[in-house]
Amino acid sequence: MTNTSDTTSESQAPLSEWEMKAAARAKLDAELFALNKTALLDALAFAGITRVVVSFDGYGDSGQIENVEAQAGDDSVTMPGATIEFAEAVGDQTEPKRSSVSISDAVESLAYDVLEKTHCGWENGDGAYGDVIFDVAEGAITLDYNERYTASENHTHTF
Repeated sequence: MTNTSDTTSESQAPLSEWEMKAAARAKLDAELFALNKTALLDALAFAGITRVVVSFDGYGDSGQIENVEAQAGDDSVTMPGATIEFAEAVGDQTEPKRSSVSISDAVESLAYDVLEKTHCGWENGDGAYGDVIFDVAEGAITLDYNERYTASENHTHTF
């Protein structure tokens, strides 16, 4: 009797050097995002910040963060002036660049990261707007994203 449940292909081509580097970079990016997110949320919690809302807007090939609001409970508060260690991947290097950045800069960097991960090119054409919400208690970063587009309807009538 022949075993037909084995569906693995033995003829799969090995990954090219470029594909291996891309996979390694994606893995490093994911690891660094998790580390940076944890470091930021821990620093925000230590400072008594419960939530940060980053509002963004962009269209016509440019986009930017419009506002950053830090909250402690229901109150708006000033963003702490402390710094955290932040790591970023550089080129095809296997070790990240580590630097000390302000909490404000870390918030903006992670906000742009989530936009890039999910909606690369969000600032192009008709663009997009929304909020990136850092919920410290939940340990979550939520993207509330609204994409603009131009629509047209054509109606042809022959009588």
